Amino acid sequence: MRNASSGIGTTVTDKTNGRTGEYIGRFAPSPTGPLHFGSLVAAVASYLQARSCRGRWLLRIEDIDPPRERKGAADAIIRALEAYGFEWDGPVLYQSRNTPHHHEVVERLLEEGLAYRCGCSRQRLATAPQGPLGRIYPGTCRAGSTSRSSAIRLRTDNEPVAFVDLVQGSEEQRLESESGDFVIRRRDNLIAYHLAVVVDDFKQGVTEVVRGVDLLESTPRQIYLQRKLGYSTPRYAHIPVVVNRAGQKLSKTTGAGGISLDRPAQTLCAALRALRQSVPSDLASAGQPAVWAFAMERWTLDSLVNQRSVPEPPEAYG
Repeated sequence: MRNASSGIGTTVTDKTNGRTGEYIGRFAPSPTGPLHFGSLVAAVASYLQARSCRGRWLLRIEDIDPPRERKGAADAIIRALEAYGFEWDGPVLYQSRNTPHHHEVVERLLEEGLAYRCGCSRQRLATAPQGPLGRIYPGTCRAGSTSRSSAIRLRTDNEPVAFVDLVQGSEEQRLESESGDFVIRRRDNLIAYHLAVVVDDFKQGVTEVVRGVDLLESTPRQIYLQRKLGYSTPRYAHIPVVVNRAGQKLSKTTGAGGISLDRPAQTLCAALRALRQSVPSDLASAGQPAVWAFAMERWTLDSLVNQRSVPEPPEAYG
């Protein structure tokens, strides 16, 4: 995917982007471990964006990949968010509860000829060209597969999928040549992330998605799927990811630990600084409610424009 233009104009400051109706944002962590500092930064950004727009903020646990999940992680994430003063609207949605609906959508796409069964193994695709999201699927099974163990792929085309990100600017991708037909249901019958997130964002009425820039390359796939399903497309704001001293994105695989629950005001201030907000040096001493009040009054995405990564501050874990 490439940046289609260098300017963003006034899109960032126009928070409603010309649309009417209620703002609905969300934070959707996967229960693969505790809430680390990088995830906290994403939560803070999406929360402040929603509240500054006088909108609703939803919490969704994306528990659709049991092999990767850690026992007790979902509860630990919720406790951490509560300790840091986040207040979500409505009950927590566990994505796995929508699995029957996800499968119904897959079957609909199959029936309409928009998706097909694929029996290709990873070994068979090992020589396929490399694209921004991995191997570019060459369309081997587009005519159909009789394999008993098959994934379901969405059929793509090469028309450009373009959108304007509120932080990263204009982006464009030609799916067929740059990423290929992508999996919406895995060979183990588990629903793939792209389908689940599209279906659940639509079902929850999400109007704006604020998340890390590491998911920017995946967004054209999701927009393409939205269009095939007749769904509306939310606005997107892909914020910079937090990286460690080695330049690696903070994650479970790079050894990121859970945030401390003992000094939330200090860690919240660190998150705001990572988001390039101007934070007084003594703000943490005023307490957590004061930190949130200050942040909500002054929140802006403008300072993040075109930023892809920010360093982990030394005070990130108290």
